[in-house]
Amino acid sequence: MSARSEPVLRAPQRERKAALSASSEVTRLLPRPLLITITTLLVAVVLVPVGYIVLASLNSDVGVAAGEFWPSSVSLDSYTKIWTTADLSTGIVNSLIVCACTAVASALLGTITAYVLVRYSFFGRLTILRGLVGLQSVPGTLMLLPVFVLFSSAGNYLGLTVIGTRWGLFLAYLTFALPFSTWVMVTYLRGLPRELEEAARTEGASTLVVLWRIVIPLSLPAIVVSGIFAFLLGWNDVLFASVLTRPETHTAAVALQVFGSSQEGGALPVYSQMMAAALICAAPVVLLYLIFQRYLVGGLTAGGIK
Repeated sequence: MSARSEPVLRAPQRERKAALSASSEVTRLLPRPLLITITTLLVAVVLVPVGYIVLASLNSDVGVAAGEFWPSSVSLDSYTKIWTTADLSTGIVNSLIVCACTAVASALLGTITAYVLVRYSFFGRLTILRGLVGLQSVPGTLMLLPVFVLFSSAGNYLGLTVIGTRWGLFLAYLTFALPFSTWVMVTYLRGLPRELEEAARTEGASTLVVLWRIVIPLSLPAIVVSGIFAFLLGWNDVLFASVLTRPETHTAAVALQVFGSSQEGGALPVYSQMMAAALICAAPVVLLYLIFQRYLVGGLTAGGIK
């Protein structure tokens, strides 16, 4: 191929790049300098506190109490002392078990429920859909007393120990995570073409086969999104976990709160250890995001989730 044909072949590529840049210029709401300035400020607002927490965790308790921003001596003692001064290991294990079960259960049950609500018509379908939206506006603090009374009554009448157990906390988290996961999956499944399911049914596939072989693989980004949000719901919760658990079933958030409150009024608060404990509790969430980042971005940017 001659050298003269290269500009001819590259012309469509240049036109395509020019069209993309022109469309991005049209859709941009702010000028580029102002956009860069706002983005830099937002990144600084997030990174500066995180950077201070990291530096404080590497400093000594005396140095943090003295107001040192940059540690005079870098040490990892806080990361080793925190496992004995606070019951953090038990809290992290309990949080991982409860939150992982909540994420998996809410994602699977939400997918199945959403498939029924989207693909089938029955009496009360619109009422259920409106109820899913309405449940998102109910504050969790209003549900604390009813949930506590319900679990206590179940324990008295059925002879079951609900309050103070992991599975009782799992049921409480599932109560709030399932409506959100179902609504996320409803909005996503509405955008999936029915032709794929109809083609599978013509081949003799049952509803379960269609759901397992077609719907779930195509909905994997949305399933990951709903599961991660359910995981974060339980991981960040302090209110329900502090009421529905006992010391051996405390979650990481409760263990961190108890450790922080126990240092109030002390001669020398262990600020460095508190910062180290906060970073350790945040590490599983960051690791979870890094693992499922591809699915998370795909699910949030999908046309069905808005």
